[in-house]
Amino acid sequence: MTAPPPSGHHPSDKGPGHPPAAPGAPTGPAVPATFLPGRPRPRTEPRAEHPAPGTPARHKPEPGGSTERPAAATPRGPAAAETDPAPAREAATHPGRETSAGHRPEPSHPAPATSPGPDTPHADPAPAREATAAAGQPRPDRRPGPEDAPERAQAPRQDPASAESAGIKPAPGRESPDAAATEAAPAVQEAAAGRSGPGREAPAEGGGPGQEAPADSPRPGHEARVSYGSPPVPRAPRAGEERHEEDGGVSGPSRVAGRPVTGGGAGPDDVVEDERGVRAAPALGDEDRRRLLAGAHHDPHALLGAHPVRGGVLFRALRPYARSVTVAAAGLRARLRAEGDGLFSGVLPLREIPDYRLLVAYEDAELELHDPYRFLPALGELDLHLIGEGRHEELWRALGARPMTHQGVTGTRFTVWAPHALGVRLTGDFTYWDGTALPMRSLGGSGVWELFLPGVGEGALYKFEIARPDGGHSLRADPMARRTECPPATASVVHASHHRWGDDAWMARRSGGRVHELPFSVYEVHLPSWRPGLTYRQLAEQLPAYVKDLGFTHVELMPVAEHPFGGSWGYQVTGFYAPTARLGTPDDFKYLVDALHRADIGVIVDWVPAHFPKDAWALAEFDGRPLYEPADPLRAAHPDWGTLEFDYGRTEVRNFLVANAVYWCEEFHIDGLRVDAVASMLYLDYSREPGQWTPNAHGGRENLDAVAFLQEMNATVYRRCPGVVTIAEESTAWDGVTRATHHVGPSGFGGLGFGLKWNMGWMHDSLAYLAHEPVHRAYHHHEMTFSMVYAYSENYVLPISHDEVVHGKRALVSKMPGDWWQQRATHRAYLGFMWAHPGKQLLFMGQEFAQGAEWSEAHGPDWWLLDPSYSAEPDHRGVRDLVRDLNQVYTATPALWQRDTDPEGFSWIEGDAREDNVFAFLRYDAEGSPLLAISNFSPVVRHEYRVGTPEAVPVWREVLNTDDRRYGGSGVVNAEPLKAEPTAAHGRPASLLPVLPPLATIWLRPV
Repeated sequence: MTAPPPSGHHPSDKGPGHPPAAPGAPTGPAVPATFLPGRPRPRTEPRAEHPAPGTPARHKPEPGGSTERPAAATPRGPAAAETDPAPAREAATHPGRETSAGHRPEPSHPAPATSPGPDTPHADPAPAREATAAAGQPRPDRRPGPEDAPERAQAPRQDPASAESAGIKPAPGRESPDAAATEAAPAVQEAAAGRSGPGREAPAEGGGPGQEAPADSPRPGHEARVSYGSPPVPRAPRAGEERHEEDGGVSGPSRVAGRPVTGGGAGPDDVVEDERGVRAAPALGDEDRRRLLAGAHHDPHALLGAHPVRGGVLFRALRPYARSVTVAAAGLRARLRAEGDGLFSGVLPLREIPDYRLLVAYEDAELELHDPYRFLPALGELDLHLIGEGRHEELWRALGARPMTHQGVTGTRFTVWAPHALGVRLTGDFTYWDGTALPMRSLGGSGVWELFLPGVGEGALYKFEIARPDGGHSLRADPMARRTECPPATASVVHASHHRWGDDAWMARRSGGRVHELPFSVYEVHLPSWRPGLTYRQLAEQLPAYVKDLGFTHVELMPVAEHPFGGSWGYQVTGFYAPTARLGTPDDFKYLVDALHRADIGVIVDWVPAHFPKDAWALAEFDGRPLYEPADPLRAAHPDWGTLEFDYGRTEVRNFLVANAVYWCEEFHIDGLRVDAVASMLYLDYSREPGQWTPNAHGGRENLDAVAFLQEMNATVYRRCPGVVTIAEESTAWDGVTRATHHVGPSGFGGLGFGLKWNMGWMHDSLAYLAHEPVHRAYHHHEMTFSMVYAYSENYVLPISHDEVVHGKRALVSKMPGDWWQQRATHRAYLGFMWAHPGKQLLFMGQEFAQGAEWSEAHGPDWWLLDPSYSAEPDHRGVRDLVRDLNQVYTATPALWQRDTDPEGFSWIEGDAREDNVFAFLRYDAEGSPLLAISNFSPVVRHEYRVGTPEAVPVWREVLNTDDRRYGGSGVVNAEPLKAEPTAAHGRPASLLPVLPPLATIWLRPV
């Protein structure tokens, strides 16, 4: 697992190695490159009432306004400056970096021109600001330090001097902030001089122009970034960009919540009022104000936004660091009064709430944006009802970040379940990771918090700032995020899918099939290491072709859900709804699944609902108290892996997991879920000593909540996703793992409802048998036959998985005794025995060509063994050729798969030839047609070895021999058809006399 970000680092910090700013690049407030379409131009209307340069950023109440609150929470005046001169020294020593006290030095790009009046020349305000700072007055562009708001979260804040130090990474396809600032410089200078730069149009009357999506980001929603925080660094338009004046905004769902005001936000006939024409709003109550500013208010929409009051409409906005906030609507323009602490309010004499926007002026820019607090909830009552009942089967459509159009405005709805939180604030790159201005509202007693944020769209980074019941704050990734940053960064990413599926034919076939009666040969893959360095889309060009060439019917992908620690192989998940960003985007992963389906290959993914890591930014004590985990520490802590178990008894947690299973099957067209560590879920005493666990209500050790969860998950998946199979990795003798949930067994439980179960007993016993020298195998003969005692108690998969080739267990071929020839021969014979045994097959990557070394996630399979220049290459290529032929004959022979779960489909011929190390059995298809499999696990050739056969088959032919020379064997084969003799053997009326090659398996079929 990974540790939480160290103190002082940005919540999505990339860690060491993030490239520094280019030499000579301008610095300034860190802001994504596509933030604004252009530099704001001088306003055309008078601004005499605006504060002059050097005025404190935190406003004092105007005459007639509320005086119950101080203008700021920190000391002001010379005394404050004398108390701690370090910030000034730090600013002088490190220009362009925020000081420890929160002071931001001036950026190196040209300072924006201010316009006190239409005829006032554009003077540089920097000297005035420096003079103000020298006099001990707080600077207008000063950012507050921790002493300004001690109740705010102690989460790391971004350094406004550079995007690199802040840890803000431009989303794919966007340039860095420094590059944007460099690109914007000419346009900034021209805008300051009141001219239109190259490629710029004059602003349309009524507002600044919008911006069309750049060529490298063709979909709507990727055009630009948004600011709900402090002033941005504008940029010039890119080459080829077009401006659209329609509605004064961007084309399509925009990522711009605020656009620069370049010609005034209102037309020439609009009424323009200053603060003296706005009535003072009633002061907020002490408790409401404290909770709002602390991010602990349950209903900020009741305090912010527009509300009818006696005598007009009350407007209130929370805009930290803003110099002024103006309400703009048709025929109206009124500047609100400053209440201090970033609050602005006023009462306007209006009969009803208009369709308005806010003009927010900062030190060097003014933005026009929709007020997030004028919107109704974007989540319906039915959604809340289903969430409360734990029955929302499409939970991902209700919670998380969802781009949408709400009340005619494009933006993103953010929702999160945090029932114990005192308050939740939204933060992200659109707020400079300061969530003060964006508190969310609680939707009744559901525990769900919601905020619709206009203009924020795909690619935006975000987290939730949780006000904990103990008074602390924590910054959390979205549990329902459908896309994440690439680890080690931890922020969630707003996402909407644009993939168009091309697997209709596959999906139609899948829905009509029964996996138990179909070929099912699985190739297990760890995607990041199969071909290290390849993305999802690059894998789509290679993996389907490789798997199809070898004849496997399915691939099983080790967990693809986001996980912070690559060494966990994906089994410690933090982003249950997001494919790992290490290999690409969610749509890229869909592209890979689509490519596999178009190659007629099914896709199974490992799913991990048993536990989750303790990372402080993820699920552990998500809202300040145990939420996803049980409240009892003995139940919560997983003793083996240092993780936390889920609270399966809580309806919302069970809903989170059940909906997640459905999500992968429906949204990503996954064909099967292999559920990891089922045994650890089923038993309360799993890996626990006496006294470390509490019995269930009946005094037993069964986890009744986990049983109910697994039954619900399986029933829901099979009902909603026809043709999908669920597979349990369950290593005990639990009764009814693959029995229907409504069929009660001897233990008193209904079945768990899985489709298949890994046969861990067969795997352990058979590998233990083969680990012995052939001369000793006679004493362990039962280890190969015992599996047939219980073969039909469940629907089994025979797994040779990743767990058997790591951690000192050695690769499959290296487990075999003897010299290199004997190891390879036994390896081949074992694969032939495995493919003929009742049950489906699974083989981990690298074992198909007899890799001798253990698997390592760092470098993956040893593909160099198949290099023709390597002297032993024919040995490894021969084993891979055998696997190809095994799959081809298997798929073409219904007797090997059609009756895997039917005892009538199997019959022993010779199961007790322990001195010969020989096993022989028949497999039958639905029509009764047989296949005869014979394995000789001794290193001697057995000539004319009599084997009993059914009387109805007079002639047999060899269809597969693992000792064939093309596989690297000795070439002892049965080249001619074998005629049955009327000599009884093994209880059969007829018999054959084949030659049995050394350490080999042969398959015979009727001619």
